[in-house]
Amino acid sequence: ASKPSKATSKVSAGAQTWDRVIVNVYDYYQKQTPQRTKLIDVFMAFLVLTGGVQFLYCILGGNYPFNSFLSGFGATVGQFVLTASLRIQTTEANKSDFPSVSPERAFADYIVCSLILHFFCINFIN
Repeated sequence: ASKPSKATSKVSAGAQTWDRVIVNVYDYYQKQTPQRTKLIDVFMAFLVLTGGVQFLYCILGGNYPFNSFLSGFGATVGQFVLTASLRIQTTEANKSDFPSVSPERAFADYIVCSLILHFFCINFIN
């Protein structure tokens, strides 16, 4: 039987280190992140998936009503940005950055801006 070389053992040690880092980050996220923030993260992942599907369809299926593609993709990207802003404003670690913004006010701003965004997207379709 042959012994593994030093280069091979360094690569496997590096892979184990990354595995441990990923597991530690996942465990910390599961233990320390509030349920409300996890729900926002799932919605953001859904928005990324939806935008990806729309872009893939535009490439593979064609973009005949181009206004529809731009409107749908713009709504997805805009909603992602608004949701990221909501996540930042409602995270406990960022309370000192937004002392005058309560979670209720942040959510109300999110709803109003979402309505304005979707109003413009629907009007852009024509």
